[in-house]
Amino acid sequence: MKRFFPDFFLLIVAAVVVAWWITRPAMLTASEAVGVERPGDLANGELVFNAGGCASCHMTPGQTDRRRLGGGLALKTDFGTFIVPNISTHKADGIGAWTALELANAMQRGVSPKGEHYYPAFPYAAYAHANIDDLRDLMVYLRTLPAVSGKAAGHDLQFPFSMRRFVGLWKVLFLDAAPIVDNPTQTEAWNRGHYLADALGHCGECHSPRNFLGGIVQGQRYAGGPDPEGRGWVPNITAKGIGSWSKADVADMLATGFTPDFDSVGSSMADVVKNMAALPKADRLAIAEYLKSLPAVDGPTKLPKPPKK
Repeated sequence: MKRFFPDFFLLIVAAVVVAWWITRPAMLTASEAVGVERPGDLANGELVFNAGGCASCHMTPGQTDRRRLGGGLALKTDFGTFIVPNISTHKADGIGAWTALELANAMQRGVSPKGEHYYPAFPYAAYAHANIDDLRDLMVYLRTLPAVSGKAAGHDLQFPFSMRRFVGLWKVLFLDAAPIVDNPTQTEAWNRGHYLADALGHCGECHSPRNFLGGIVQGQRYAGGPDPEGRGWVPNITAKGIGSWSKADVADMLATGFTPDFDSVGSSMADVVKNMAALPKADRLAIAEYLKSLPAVDGPTKLPKPPKK
């Protein structure tokens, strides 16, 4: 018994040390970040900005200028309320003092310049697959946008989700930072669409069901599910949901918001359409080609609405 307690204590200490190491915020390595501080391409940066949907979340609520990125939008989830930060060029309240490498670490590793985890409500699990040159170009474009004063409020999360260190465990379980590699058996357009949908556009982040920890259920990726913000149901966009749509139908919806059956998209998808409409038509067709190639996958069962009292 005397030996049991010291051994048990050492086991606990060892477990804590291992857990602390595993959940540490990990930055990009020097080889992964090659070229991030080189001069960039402003036009491509604007394209990345639109494809990534930056304005949809970071635009200051209550105004229509998509260039004013003061943050403040509240995202209500089962884990609590996330408040979108200011990413304008304001040096104190936004990211005006950031380097391109710091932006890349935020978007590909979910780590702040202070070395803290970001919560995955920020879709870095998708941005992690982006090309480092695209992130450099994005920073070039962001630096042309106006400074907006006012630091966004902090998140209001339930315990234990309020403890950022636990995000490190989430990353171990769900963050795959492998780059997207072109499939030589597919067309150039398909490969472009794959990159735009799975990396910059982060389509799967909304159109996939999630488990109780907030990780995507990979076997049902793109098969729709409950809106994480509790605002209805996100549709299945595999062949199970849009199998009757043509490639042109998908591309037109991304440009206009109108579906082939003369309905219109709503909720956050309306904002996505504003972003996608700013892309070249060839990119919308590329996304359509990729989505149309997805096999039919059954999504989660949609529960009936409770009867009105």
